[in-house]
Amino acid sequence: MKHELTLYCEKNKLAELRNFLDAELSSAKFSEVLKNELILAVEEVCANRMIHSHSCNPSNHLNIKVKQFDQSIIFEIIDTGEPFNMLDYVEPDLKEVIRSKSKGKLGIRLVKRIMDTIEIESTPAKHICRLIKQLNSK
Repeated sequence: MKHELTLYCEKNKLAELRNFLDAELSSAKFSEVLKNELILAVEEVCANRMIHSHSCNPSNHLNIKVKQFDQSIIFEIIDTGEPFNMLDYVEPDLKEVIRSKSKGKLGIRLVKRIMDTIEIESTPAKHICRLIKQLNSK
């Protein structure tokens, strides 16, 4: 399996992303829990890129590629927006987030817990976030 989707930077396009990922992952023999976790992780990264790097500009887009191998599945989110390295992101204190009833701020934490490896590549021309899940890890 090696498929891709061009997704314009509008929040209402996230449903299209979920449908694409559901179709891609349904052809594999993933459990429903794993499939939903993977969809959640990819959607979170895409939503963050749309909102924070592209200001939901509908003329901008993300390219999402799905590559499945025997022992892993790789999701690549490629765009030309502002670079952001989620690996450098300092997670907020969970107790403080709960106490302040803050909306958000936990997405990157979820992505890091769901995926086995996250790779970031940024050049002046493009930003790539690669999410890797080892299929024997869960």
